[in-house]
Amino acid sequence: MNERINNQMERQEKLTGWILIAPALIILGFVFIYPIGRAFWLSLFTNNLGTQLQPIFAGLSNYQRLIGDGRFWQTMWNTSVFTIISIFLELVIGMGIALVLNQAFFGRGFVRTSSLIPWALPTAVMGLAWAWIFNDQYGVVNDILTRLGFIDSPITWLGDPTRAMLAMIIADVWKTTPFIAIILLAGLQSISSDLYEAHAIDGANQWQSFWQITIPLVMPQIIIALLFRFAQAFGIFDLVQVMTGGGPGGATETVSIYIYATVRRYLDFGYGAALVVVTFLLLILAVAIAAFFLSRTRLNVMGGK
Repeated sequence: MNERINNQMERQEKLTGWILIAPALIILGFVFIYPIGRAFWLSLFTNNLGTQLQPIFAGLSNYQRLIGDGRFWQTMWNTSVFTIISIFLELVIGMGIALVLNQAFFGRGFVRTSSLIPWALPTAVMGLAWAWIFNDQYGVVNDILTRLGFIDSPITWLGDPTRAMLAMIIADVWKTTPFIAIILLAGLQSISSDLYEAHAIDGANQWQSFWQITIPLVMPQIIIALLFRFAQAFGIFDLVQVMTGGGPGGATETVSIYIYATVRRYLDFGYGAALVVVTFLLLILAVAIAAFFLSRTRLNVMGGK
């Protein structure tokens, strides 16, 4: 009798839980699932308004075209380089900032608040400012380097493929490092100071405490920050559009810029939808692989603690 009552109560609790999360699931479906499903459906048609008015069912021809599209794979390479380098720098610098903000000093609250300003600024506005900073004739960077005697003539930062990518990475690191720093700071504040004191009594120095206590205990926050930033950096659009527009010569063109050009400039909605679907699947695969390896790394670090 008691077991039957417990089962009924358990079913009732599950039903109540599903009812409570149902609105969130419905919104999630409209925001994420429906657009991807719609994009997949559109990718099965050819609908280039420059040559035809009505969409024609084409099956998987858009995906076959994508496999041989050298421009798409070049944008994938550009996006990967931008994502990996920027995230690595943001993690290193963000950890340093988080360690500083975790210390007790006068005006710490003001410093913590002001450190979020780059993250709070609109990306398009910030990108325009950085485009002026790296301007070859009026930019601050060339002016400082000239005054310090490092260069004799202005450098065309956004006109060279390598330097343009470097300028974009610097701008992105400046803006998004505070995001990682705040997440890591939350993890650092959850670590008890007693652990460091006990570790110091055992003869460990600060560097050993960092690797043996700080990193293992902050690893969940590191994983969350990396996954968030990976998804955001891989889909970067506004910063690239404002600073370089994908130039010079497509050297900084990302997947998002290519999809935008395919749909808005060439009006090729079917192929643009195929690009969206493949990019989404590749992103999900990359995030899953990264999450797996990061989780394994966390287990190894915790196991070796």
